[in-house]
Amino acid sequence: MTKGLEKILEKRQSPSGVRFSDLCSVCDHFFGAARQSGGSHRIYKTPWPGDPRVNIQNDKGKAKPYQVRQVLKAIEKLATEEKETGK
Repeated sequence: MTKGLEKILEKRQSPSGVRFSDLCSVCDHFFGAARQSGGSHRIYKTPWPGDPRVNIQNDKGKAKPYQVRQVLKAIEKLATEEKETGK
């Protein structure tokens, strides 16, 4: 488990104050390189159909709390799918 993920998991109940760079590291680990990384947004592709992306935004060096929750939910979904398929 990456150091950034450990920090984010600690803040699962109250996800404010997560550094944007830590969230980027976690997303890079689980979803690969960002599809778009210019400006204040980074967009990551996820492997499921529907709305297959995670969008995070730099807000003065911090990640927005609702986006931290979105990333955690996507990681949980990814882990669930991996267990179901046996990967």
